[in-house]
Amino acid sequence: MKILVTGVAGQLGYDVMNELAKRGYEGIGSDITPEYSGMADGTSVTTMPYVAMDITDKESVERVIAELEPDAVIHCAAWTAVDAAEDEDKVDKVRAINAYGTENIAKACKMLDCKMMYISTDYVFDGQGEKPWEPDCKEYRPLCVYGQTKLEGELAVACNLEKFFIVRIAWVFGVNGKNFIKTMLNVGKTHDTLTVVSDQIGTPTYTYDLARLLVDMIESEKYGYYHATNEGGYISWYDFTKEIFRQAVELGHEEYVESRLSVKPVTTAEYGVSKAARPFNSRLDKSKLVENGFIPLPTWQDALARYLKEIEF
Repeated sequence: MKILVTGVAGQLGYDVMNELAKRGYEGIGSDITPEYSGMADGTSVTTMPYVAMDITDKESVERVIAELEPDAVIHCAAWTAVDAAEDEDKVDKVRAINAYGTENIAKACKMLDCKMMYISTDYVFDGQGEKPWEPDCKEYRPLCVYGQTKLEGELAVACNLEKFFIVRIAWVFGVNGKNFIKTMLNVGKTHDTLTVVSDQIGTPTYTYDLARLLVDMIESEKYGYYHATNEGGYISWYDFTKEIFRQAVELGHEEYVESRLSVKPVTTAEYGVSKAARPFNSRLDKSKLVENGFIPLPTWQDALARYLKEIEF
C-alpha cells in the first residue's frame, strides 16, 4: 500500500509515518513547509519521501494526490490551537484549513477512488452530560470555532466519499510537539502550586498507540465513524496531572514530589482563562472498535509510563 499522510510535522503524523515504515508500507509525508520540519531524531519519518502541499490550495491538492496515486490518505493536518481559533482575524484561516482543506482532500480522493481517514475530535459535540458520546451520534453542537470547523471537515468527508474513516480522538500527546504533559512538567519545575481543572472529563490519547490502530484500520475496509483514545477509564485534567507527577517521581524526578509541588483542583469557571468554550464531557464510547475486530489501545496509565521514558524532562 502507498499511503499519503498529511501533517507529518505534528504529533500524530510523525507517529503514523513511523508505524507505516515499521510495517513496510510506502508512506509519503506531507505538510505545508518545503521540507519535513518535525523532530529531527533520525527515525523513519525523517528519511521517508516527503512532498510539500498546502491543503487550502485546491489545485495543489488535486495535482499532488493525482501524481502520487496513493491507495489511502491519512489526514492528520489541522489547525489545533483552540483558543487562537477564536480570534476574529484567524477564523477564516482556521476554516480554510479544517473545513475547506479537508474538502479538497476528500474530493481528490474521490477522483482516485482511494480510502481516506480523517482525524476529528470530541469538540464536534457540546460536551454536556456524563454519558460517553457514541461514534455514530449525529447530535452535533460544537461550542467553539475549532469544533465547528472540524465538524465541517467531517461533513465534507462523509458527503463526498463512501470509503472513509472518521476517527475522533481527545487529549492527545506525543513526542513530536507540544502537549499537556510537557506543559505540566515544565511549569511544575518553576512553581510550588498549580491549579488544574477538575470538571472536564475524558481520556488521554498517546499518538504512538493511536498510530498502530489507525494503520490497522486503513488496512481494512471497515469504514465509518470511530472513537479512539487509550483505555484506563475517564479522568479529569486534575487527575491526569497528579498521575503525571506521581510517575515522574517514580522515575527519580524528586522536583515533582507532593511535599514540594501542590496540585489543587479548580472548576472551569474558577480557572477562567480560555477564550474557547471547552467540553465538560469528553467521554468517548470506543466499543465499536472491538465490535469491528480492532485491538483497543493500552491504558492511558501504561501509555504515560512509556511516554515519560521517551521524552527528556
